[in-house]
Amino acid sequence: MDERAEFLDWFGTTWRAAETALHGGDAAPRDGTWSHRAPVTLFGAWYDATGPEAVRAVFETLAETFGGSVAADVEVLAADVSGDLAYTVHREHTTTLMDGEERSYVLRVTQVYRREPGGWKVVHRHGDGGPTAP
Repeated sequence: MDERAEFLDWFGTTWRAAETALHGGDAAPRDGTWSHRAPVTLFGAWYDATGPEAVRAVFETLAETFGGSVAADVEVLAADVSGDLAYTVHREHTTTLMDGEERSYVLRVTQVYRREPGGWKVVHRHGDGGPTAP
């Protein structure tokens, strides 16, 4: 298996499981897929953060908001690996419980990853709902 295929295998298993856990109210697996070494940045759909501690705090806040993953799908549009860096451009189709109510949304997401001891870690995420029609 080449390094791109190995990266996408990690993305499709470990990273996806962490996202499902977050939507179920558990931030720890997502925190485990993120780097704890600066620089780390998050331009989220709801919150922004810079630095590992600030990013971790956002994950805890999100986990408290989510009450259970109902359905989730990830549509990878582009991905590649170059040395110790990788990226994905994808859409996240999610239905989850938020503050007790079912909510569905699609996020456009770009993520950058760094290969660290122990494997791939997210170092940047930009997620948004996409452009709104006029």
